[in-house]
Amino acid sequence: MIKVLVADDQPLIRASFRRLIDSVPGFQVYGEAATGAQAVTVAASEPPDLVLMDVRMPEMDGIEATRRICAANPQARVLILTTFDLDEYVYGALQAGAAGFLLKDTPPTELIRSVQAIASGDSLLGPSATRRLIERYVSPPARRLDITEREREVLILVARGLSNAEIAQTLYVTLSTVKTHVSSLLLKLDARTRVHLVIAAYEANLV
Repeated sequence: MIKVLVADDQPLIRASFRRLIDSVPGFQVYGEAATGAQAVTVAASEPPDLVLMDVRMPEMDGIEATRRICAANPQARVLILTTFDLDEYVYGALQAGAAGFLLKDTPPTELIRSVQAIASGDSLLGPSATRRLIERYVSPPARRLDITEREREVLILVARGLSNAEIAQTLYVTLSTVKTHVSSLLLKLDARTRVHLVIAAYEANLV
């Protein structure tokens, strides 16, 4: 069972997220927090597998809460959900260790897919945030990558937004093989998440 912590200062939104997450097989909301400080406290007492984190909250914002939760528990996966599609939130969330960033007006079916992807080890950003992230960080000359040809193929597919399962189907290999290649890429490229792999692929002009 994937244990989920929901952090948002609005009770109705927390209740909506709880109902949505509890409807997904294999997922259960075990705790709620109305402030970033409460989220850190709850996560410290019972480490979550996944956190749905709002950005703007009293006492401590979601980015600082994410930083503290990820520092204490690197295995925790944090999905930032916010009303504000602003650059400083996107960059701050990624630097804090978040694995994804979505707007609160994301359709429920897409949100469920995103939660499942984050829990399985993927990272994600909304399309507009990804574009701005690339524009901000990618600049010539092209980065040289010391990786194998197969790892290069996997990196290109990661950068194109494919999940591990989709990469396995595309390359006709097993899911465990893809996970091994992704783990190797994360290590070789000193990347914390798949989002950083996307940046590396663009820096190397692979996509």
